[in-house]
Amino acid sequence: MCGILGIASRTHDVFAEIYDGLLMLQHRGQDASGIVTYTGEFFREKKANGLVKDVFNANDAETLLGKVGMGHVRYPTAGSLSATEAQPFFVNAPYGIYLVHNGNITNTAEQREKVTAKYSRHLRTTSDSEILLNVLADKVADAIKVNGNAEPIRNIFAGVKMTMERIQGAYSVICLVAGVGMLAFRDPYGIRPLSVAKRAAEGEGDDYAFASEDVAFGINGFEKLRDLKPGEAVLIDLEGNMHEFQAVEGKLTPCIFEYVYLARPDSLLDGISVYKTQMRMGQTLAKQIQDSGLDIDRIIPVPDSARPVALEAAKITGIPYREGLVKNRYVGRTFIMPGQAERQKSVRRKLNAIPLELKDHNVLLIDDSIVRGNTIKKIVQMCREAGAKKVYIASASPPVKYPNVYGIDMPTKHELIAHGKDVEEIRQELGADALFYQDLDDLIWAAKEGNPEIESFDCSCFDGNYITGVSGDYLSSLENSSRVSKKKEDMEVVGGSWNAAKLASG
Repeated sequence: MCGILGIASRTHDVFAEIYDGLLMLQHRGQDASGIVTYTGEFFREKKANGLVKDVFNANDAETLLGKVGMGHVRYPTAGSLSATEAQPFFVNAPYGIYLVHNGNITNTAEQREKVTAKYSRHLRTTSDSEILLNVLADKVADAIKVNGNAEPIRNIFAGVKMTMERIQGAYSVICLVAGVGMLAFRDPYGIRPLSVAKRAAEGEGDDYAFASEDVAFGINGFEKLRDLKPGEAVLIDLEGNMHEFQAVEGKLTPCIFEYVYLARPDSLLDGISVYKTQMRMGQTLAKQIQDSGLDIDRIIPVPDSARPVALEAAKITGIPYREGLVKNRYVGRTFIMPGQAERQKSVRRKLNAIPLELKDHNVLLIDDSIVRGNTIKKIVQMCREAGAKKVYIASASPPVKYPNVYGIDMPTKHELIAHGKDVEEIRQELGADALFYQDLDDLIWAAKEGNPEIESFDCSCFDGNYITGVSGDYLSSLENSSRVSKKKEDMEVVGGSWNAAKLASG
């Protein structure tokens, strides 16, 4: 996950606008937040663990000065959970470069060895984003050796090209380069989203912005220009001019899970409306519901991201749509506490059932996805305690069977309830009376209908096909990483799940 945002203004300091934009991207990461600004002479930086509203305050507007700046909200998928791994990251040469990154690098071991041994660079963290930054710095330095330092934009674009030829995985990146401007680039498959926008400056010229999702633009008066092409780099110089460079030829293959859950429904990614995609997911799910012949009294969404799917499914089937689960919006991340009593409260802190809509009824719960399954299992139990006669489940996405290695926190197959099981075995484990999954072909249709020019999507967590090529050693390293081991321990204590994090984030 993670969200990134950069703004280059011609006339005024950008801290307040970056703050507002990051609030619009908070759903992409809640663990850490960071902002860096550039005055034309000095960088100003602040970052820490926590939500945007908790990390920053009004006093920061007096210190984070600069007409160019960028920010990051982190949901860690590689490295540790330490605040030292909060972004942005910095290297002082060449030029001086700050970087924020959304995605995941999959050849980290090889690149770490090259960066530390061959190029004698010291890495301060275990983050793949810091490796990416140092590779970029190395390659820009190589370009300077060849071209000289007279044309920094040419050197930076050459460095991006060489970086893309070395790095594997998913990456959408924004950088601040001292004395040059703001750079953005996207991996050759365009797996993670990144778009550019502009607005008329108060004087002459235009202001520009880059963001993971276009919902971050409107609040600051920007109008989206377009999505960055796969393998493309765009640089806004300090005079406000846009420079575009196709670093390597790419093939757009966006992550389909963005449309299932990650992106906000009001976002438009690569020409595809997230909201309309979710409605089409409800249309295809409705056919399965009708064909099942089950006696269903109510369709109830698991809030919040399943609502568009459930509404459309209810409309087509004629089954009443009801809000049978209420989400507590004022509870942050569940505090990890020992004891059976506290473990039982972990979901109830987030959701509460409405007995009026459940008692003596056969209900169909629709969720956007089922990953580990612990949370939906507890919701089924909650519905039964509220008096439901039958509890059926429909997942708006196919079974999640494989690790996601491109920036979503699904790093190990042993966490996934669907790995190695058929639908009947999963149904029994969840305690449901029936279970439906979206067909993968139907999910692809739902997304592709929004932009027929996209030939394929990254569906690796559903079909195990890693489009960038992923080694078995890398997958094994994820399975055995200390962070995953620590997460498993925490899950055992709290009785939580990856879906519990979803409840916290919305």
